[in-house]
Amino acid sequence: MLTVSDLSFQFGKTILFNSVNISFSNGNCYGIIGANGSGKSTFLKILSGKLKPSSGSVLLESNKRISVLEQDHNAHDEFSIIDTVLRGNKDLYTVKREMDLIYAKSNFSNEDADIVGELQNRFEEMNGWNAESDASTLLSNIGISESLHTNLMSSLSGIEKVKVLIAQCIFGNPDVLIMDEPTNDLDYDTINWLVDFLQAFENTVIVVSHDRHFLDSVCTHISDIDFGKITNFTGNYSFWQQSSQLILNQKKIANKKSEEKIKELKEFIARFSANVSKSKQATSRKKMLDKINIDEIKPSSRKYPGIIFENSRTLGDQILNVENLSYIHENIKYIPKITFNVNKGDKIALISKNPKVCNFFFDIITNNIENTSGQFNWGVTTKYEYLPVDNSKYFNSEENILDWLSKFVDNEEESDELYLRSFFGKMLFNGDEVFKKINVLSGGEKVRCLLSKIMMAKPNVLLLNEPTNHLDLESITAFNNALKLFKGNIIVTSQDFEFLNTLINRIIEITPNGVIDRLSTYKEYLNNKEIKALREKLYQN
Repeated sequence: MLTVSDLSFQFGKTILFNSVNISFSNGNCYGIIGANGSGKSTFLKILSGKLKPSSGSVLLESNKRISVLEQDHNAHDEFSIIDTVLRGNKDLYTVKREMDLIYAKSNFSNEDADIVGELQNRFEEMNGWNAESDASTLLSNIGISESLHTNLMSSLSGIEKVKVLIAQCIFGNPDVLIMDEPTNDLDYDTINWLVDFLQAFENTVIVVSHDRHFLDSVCTHISDIDFGKITNFTGNYSFWQQSSQLILNQKKIANKKSEEKIKELKEFIARFSANVSKSKQATSRKKMLDKINIDEIKPSSRKYPGIIFENSRTLGDQILNVENLSYIHENIKYIPKITFNVNKGDKIALISKNPKVCNFFFDIITNNIENTSGQFNWGVTTKYEYLPVDNSKYFNSEENILDWLSKFVDNEEESDELYLRSFFGKMLFNGDEVFKKINVLSGGEKVRCLLSKIMMAKPNVLLLNEPTNHLDLESITAFNNALKLFKGNIIVTSQDFEFLNTLINRIIEITPNGVIDRLSTYKEYLNNKEIKALREKLYQN
């Protein structure tokens, strides 16, 4: 068990945590949630010992090991891939290196033999003789082929490095597994593998993620950071979110009797328990909902932004025509010759195993780069707005937020300060916050600024490249709901399963050897056996 006692942490004048008392038990997976800036990543660093609390303590049971998902993707570039995984168990790797250094000595002595004997005993106790084989199997399972295992980490792509670091984190069956945004940059197949692994993992998992589907799939508990405190709740994220909102709504209805409120909540809990008992999570993890204390569940203080997309113009029948379009960059073919038409009402998931493909496609159709061959044509009635994955070019000045948004107005009415403030108020920028300099905004604040710009433009086509990056769960939920109601067309790239599965009605996947185009939900597409076989064929060199 990992126990936190009277923990407080202050950063400058900001108090993130105040007298936090919480414990994390074996056999459970805890999803840490909270608004942007609430201290989720900071709390993980305190648990792992990378940060010291201002006061209080973190106590891990003796002879237990914590493993942390490495955030610096280049930290192990000088090591081989297999050694990088072995370094996940620092004690084992240290013993191995000490033995290797002694074996490499040209003047091996009797004293060296005694030392090696002791090291071998320790190595055997750690199951060290099977370590390389176990690490190799783990790498192969997560999608790193055996032919690469002896290569240096520096030779890998960014996504491949993430996979190796996940393998490093889970190697050697750690007692406590700490993961900050483990699904970032991963493809669906790898995320699915990680979900299966964590569902079967028998020790403690503590995870921060903005992926609602991932949290729902692996979490037995939600640890909510609010008001400088952290509170554990039994159940996954959807249950916590719905319960919290239900209680909040009930408290707003003054004329309801308390008995009726309790009855409604109990009925809700009963339905939830019945559903969970049949799920994969219930059969693969240890504890389920034996008992839920209604008094535990409190309404959250967090607010949801008001995101509403309106159209200034009705779309015609011609939206976007793509014909024999290709793109080659630095002698690498990222987009083969592809052809498709976007139809009225399409909400399209644009996907590829190589994220650069989607980035280049968006850059082409927004006229930021030129395609190598072929053509694309927008319909005359279309008005698109683009939310890029890299938004840095929008925020490199010292303007304040209010002046920044005023540059994008189309008429005098919209330039009125009260009108502009209305957009920022919806996006949770209140009072003097509109005078913050745009070059000091957080990632989530920048995305909310761009959403204000998009809402004001009233487009009928939305182009969204990883739109949930940097947003907290409340903003993602509000964004997701607004897009469901949007009357125009959408082309979106995202690794957020829930976001895509509840939104899109068509999939366009760009592979190295052609395009797959299907009318389908995201889940149906990924689980279709015929499509799986076709995808495997088209991704072969």
